[in-house]
Order: sequence, then structure tokens, then C-alpha cells
Amino acid sequence: MKLNQRITVLIGLFIIFIGSPVFAQNADMVEEITALSQQKWQWMADKNVDELSNLFNEDARFVHMSGSWGTDRELEISESGSIWYKNADVHQVVVETFGDTVILWNRITLEAEVRGNVVSNEFTVTEVYQNQAGDWSLLDLTFSSVRDTHSIEE
Repeated sequence: MKLNQRITVLIGLFIIFIGSPVFAQNADMVEEITALSQQKWQWMADKNVDELSNLFNEDARFVHMSGSWGTDRELEISESGSIWYKNADVHQVVVETFGDTVILWNRITLEAEVRGNVVSNEFTVTEVYQNQAGDWSLLDLTFSSVRDTHSIEE
């Protein structure tokens, strides 16, 4: 092997060696956020506002089919059951990391009780999380109504 080829191979190996921990960190972060998102759906189904209030940033925004509001209103809605997120059947999850901020897209079928009426809707839900002092904080939760044939491009 010629000297230039050896140098190229060594540089390539060095880049792979240095990049491996970053890739592992991102994979761990994706797994952690995916699990946290799934746990959030369960907390919403259980109307567990204590756990949700720890997760939701105090300045978070929530966008629904019927309006947009902040954390206090979202917690009030969950606690009162005016929207009861009974079950989120998650069909697809796509996650992108941006430093200490993560965006997660869920393709879900949501069964909910809205003001006494049971409904089922297809959504792509966008969740924005940020790591703040070692804890994940949800900054945004946006429901986008879609057809059941919709998929998230990866």
C-alpha cells in the first residue's frame, strides 16, 4: 500500500473512531426521547398531571385542532378531562437531534374523549424537547390532522 493510501486509511479510521461516541450518544438520546414520548402518552391517558407538569416547560405551547395554548391550560385540560387522551396508538416515530434539542414526530391514531364524545383521529404529532440541566423539557406539542395513509418521510 502506498504512503498516500495509508494516510487516507488512517485518517478514515481516526474519523470513524472519533465519530463513534457521538453516534452512540445520538442513538442513546433517540432511544431516551422515544421512551419519554411513549411515557408521556401514558401519563396523558392516566391524567397524571404531576408527571406532565414536570415534563412540560412552563412556557411550552400546545397546538390542537381547536386552538393553541400554554402549559397551565394544557394541564387543566388533562386534569379536568375536557380532553382525555385515552389511547395513542403510535404507528411511526422519527427523531432528529440538534445539540441539546430534539424533535420527535409521531404518526398516531388517537382515541380521545372530547367534552363527553369519544373520537378517533389520525395525527402527526410534533414534539420538541430540550435538555435543561440534565432533564428533558417539552417545549412544544403540535397535533397535525392527517389521513390514515400518511407516513413521515425519514
